[in-house]
Amino acid sequence: MKRISGYVLPICAVFAALAGPGRALAQRDFLTQDEIEKVREAQMPNDRLKLYALLAKQRLDQLQRLLQKEKKGRSLSVRELLEDYAGIIDAIDTVSDDALKRGVDIAEGTSSVTASEKSFLAQLKTIQQRNPADIDLYDVALKEAIAGTSDSLDLAAEDASSRGSKLSAEDKQAKEDAEKTLAAEDSKGKPPEDTKTAGAKSDNPTPDGSKPRRKPPTLLRPGEKPPDDQ
Repeated sequence: MKRISGYVLPICAVFAALAGPGRALAQRDFLTQDEIEKVREAQMPNDRLKLYALLAKQRLDQLQRLLQKEKKGRSLSVRELLEDYAGIIDAIDTVSDDALKRGVDIAEGTSSVTASEKSFLAQLKTIQQRNPADIDLYDVALKEAIAGTSDSLDLAAEDASSRGSKLSAEDKQAKEDAEKTLAAEDSKGKPPEDTKTAGAKSDNPTPDGSKPRRKPPTLLRPGEKPPDDQ
């Protein structure tokens, strides 16, 4: 899940832009433009969590109305609503994660989201048990929505402090791994040191690390001793 600086966090348009030109064109926004603006205005995490919970409820309300009557061609709309709903649930988790890593108290927003998600999960499971005639056309999206809601509830049930510490540790480890990877890539690009050059640099240093003094030139023939030694 992507995020941008500050509390202006996961907005579907941002996801599409960061995913690359090709994916941005293929990916359908899970929020309307008006909803995106409302999310931008909800700067504080607790407010944003409540807003996302409301938007998720609206998607399920639309879904329930759509499934009340057997209508030809409704399966595409049902699948899109389920995908939009799942995207909103993911956004809820991203906002929560970011806030907890910052040490922000989101007890109020989490409480609201948890109450809503319990109701959402019950609605989705009821649809699955009802087994509509066209369920095969959106069964995958329905199962993903159920799994996403269940996972989000599990995350919300975790101790906030422990979850925040765990997320911070994961971020730190990810940064360290990235730095190690970059360092390894950089070292691959460096040419090996020339042994001749290395030898010339060291010039046989003495044990104490100092460079040995060169012998003074002499006019004596090989084997001839200085006058004092005779």
